[in-house]
Amino acid sequence: MIRITRSIALDETELEERFVRASGPGGQNVNKVSTAVELRFDVAGSPNLPPDVKTRLIRIAGSRMTLDGVLVIDAQRFRSQERNRADARDRLVEMIRAATHVPKPRRPTKPGKAAKERRHEGKQRRANVKKLRRNKPDFD
Repeated sequence: MIRITRSIALDETELEERFVRASGPGGQNVNKVSTAVELRFDVAGSPNLPPDVKTRLIRIAGSRMTLDGVLVIDAQRFRSQERNRADARDRLVEMIRAATHVPKPRRPTKPGKAAKERRHEGKQRRANVKKLRRNKPDFD
């Protein structure tokens, strides 16, 4: 079990890990050993996530989410398979924790009286500048 919060825990059988060859540093090791991890987690089919967390997680995941509702995390920062595996799991846990946070609803506000007056004064100043340009002085 992977503990996310007090009320949410993921079963390890819900995660699918594939090990592929990584690009980047590693010397000849990078050509021989599959150290990069591709972690797949079925968000839509997970029985352990509440529906509101699922919708926020889908929004947070963005392009990492497939059309089938599967979250794909690629980890290849480190040279060892174990560290990449731990990194992928940590990133998944952090994303789910971020999705558990309920955003504060935005209350629409209107500009205050002073702000309206400042805006109006700025418009008047600009109008006067343009008016002065129109009325060219007569030098006759």
